[in-house]
Amino acid sequence: MLDINVIRESPDGLKEGLRKVGEDPAVIDRVRELDAEWRELVAQAEEMKAERNRQSKVIGGMEQGAERDDLIARMREVGDKIGGLDARAAEVREQLDDLMLRIPNIPHEHVPPGLEEEDDVVVRTQGERPAFDFKPRPHWELGPELGILDFERGVKLSGSRFYVLMGDGSRLQRALINWMLDLHVAEHGYVEASPPFIVGGRCLVGTGELPKFRDNLYRDVEDDLWLIPTAEAPLTNLHRDEVLAEEELPRHYCAYTPCFRREKMSAGKDVRGIKRGHQFDKVEMVKYVRPDTSEEELQKLVANAEDVCKRLGLPYRVRELCCGQMSFQASHSYDVEVWAAGCEEWLEVSSCSNCGDFQARRANIRYRPADGGRPRFVHTLNGSGVALPRTVIAVLENYQQADGTVIVPEALRSTMGGLERIGPQ
Repeated sequence: MLDINVIRESPDGLKEGLRKVGEDPAVIDRVRELDAEWRELVAQAEEMKAERNRQSKVIGGMEQGAERDDLIARMREVGDKIGGLDARAAEVREQLDDLMLRIPNIPHEHVPPGLEEEDDVVVRTQGERPAFDFKPRPHWELGPELGILDFERGVKLSGSRFYVLMGDGSRLQRALINWMLDLHVAEHGYVEASPPFIVGGRCLVGTGELPKFRDNLYRDVEDDLWLIPTAEAPLTNLHRDEVLAEEELPRHYCAYTPCFRREKMSAGKDVRGIKRGHQFDKVEMVKYVRPDTSEEELQKLVANAEDVCKRLGLPYRVRELCCGQMSFQASHSYDVEVWAAGCEEWLEVSSCSNCGDFQARRANIRYRPADGGRPRFVHTLNGSGVALPRTVIAVLENYQQADGTVIVPEALRSTMGGLERIGPQ
């Protein structure tokens, strides 16, 4: 959520920021109109309430009679007007709050301009693409032939865009999860958490999924509980409505969770295989930091995601996203993409973002400066560490052999009980 004081005092800069991300800047004018109307209604109501309180004291000291009855009648009329003002103020405030929750974050000054994917900047590319003396095959052919990936039974169980990992396919995914968590905890300094996979609506308001992306989420309507689209939702809300001490920052958390998304936004895209599904597994990283360190912490976050790719021996590249390609919550983002030899494309396995104080304002997460000043909003960051389906794709396709088997990356072998090669199940 943007700072209402900035909207009141410096709207032009925010309008320019919205233009950069392809949003209509007129929303800032509408917010200012609603805010001005709400403040005027509240001021009028408060003035009338003060007058009613003063006159109530006068009435208390008056003797019974026509003059007293007349004043009581006038104060009843004032009370009715106050009721009308309060009701209208509540309506305007609801409109204002809803509109504020739908405005995206403003891009950081370093973010490349542009609205399309072609405007992103490739910052670096690491590793060599694997060379084959045969034509590499995509995972949607490799997996079923090895007996580790079953599309038909996934569809039978749950419908389109669901699948079942079997045997060493399931084992590979489980090994990746455990190995990544151990890496982030032991070497990258994160605290592991095991949060609920279902959260209250306030959590998704806090991170920015609600109300704007309601149609892409799965919901238990009766209890207003939501299946998480990412572990970012519970991890970012761990300290909702809290004031942390500056000495407690930074706080770094990581977690494994399944993620649930309706994938309505992927219409028209290539959805073969397991690249895009309504349910997938992911290891997530979330940071709470001081505002003056958030850009430095973003670079470290990207490095943590890169380290996963390096240790798995996967060729990857890092793209700095342009203004129009960032998520709703982000002010500065990088994508880490791995090369998949069978698909012959770069697949995003991590999107690392600095959200500034955008989420902290929505979730009311603050810290008290060590010098004793007033509490300030923290900055929050998040990034995949990394997402599993596409990492599984990259391992299967880049480590495939001519006989259809798949070599297990050395980093994973101890976690997989010494298994060196995935063969037919």
